[in-house]
Amino acid sequence: PQPLHPDTVSQTFDRLVKGINVRRVTLHALRHSHATLMLAGGVALHVVSRRLGHASEAFTATTYAHVLPQQGAQAAATFAATINGD
Repeated sequence: PQPLHPDTVSQTFDRLVKGINVRRVTLHALRHSHATLMLAGGVALHVVSRRLGHASEAFTATTYAHVLPQQGAQAAATFAATINGD
């Protein structure tokens, strides 16, 4: 059998998502979420990069490592504790 064309996979996924009446999401967005959540969960950057098939960790870090809301709040709390001497 021939490999599936990426457009076929995306179109099928889009049709299935529409069929279950959820907020529109793309396979590409799920890929970003997957990488971000793995990094936030402590998976090493080189492991995430390899899983995504990237040639460099730098590309993974700059393209796929999004800041989650709770990470921003934690960073602010850490900064506040530092300047307050806690």
